[in-house]
Amino acid sequence: MSGSIMSESTITGKGQTTVRADIRQAIGADAGTRLGLVSPLDGRPFVRVKNKSVLDMKGMASKAAGAKLLKT
Repeated sequence: MSGSIMSESTITGKGQTTVRADIRQAIGADAGTRLGLVSPLDGRPFVRVKNKSVLDMKGMASKAAGAKLLKT
């Protein structure tokens, strides 16, 4: 996954997880940000920020870094 930030997280017994600071910064997330976990039929799950519009996220992905945005 060239140009991507890879991270992993563990779900606790209470069903909670922590998102690393560099990932939170990359998606512009802070306390109260809602994330949507999507598992499409092609088997490639992803997370999307739910309480931000597409316009709020403009410029977050660097074309120079080879990042790709998925059309949903």
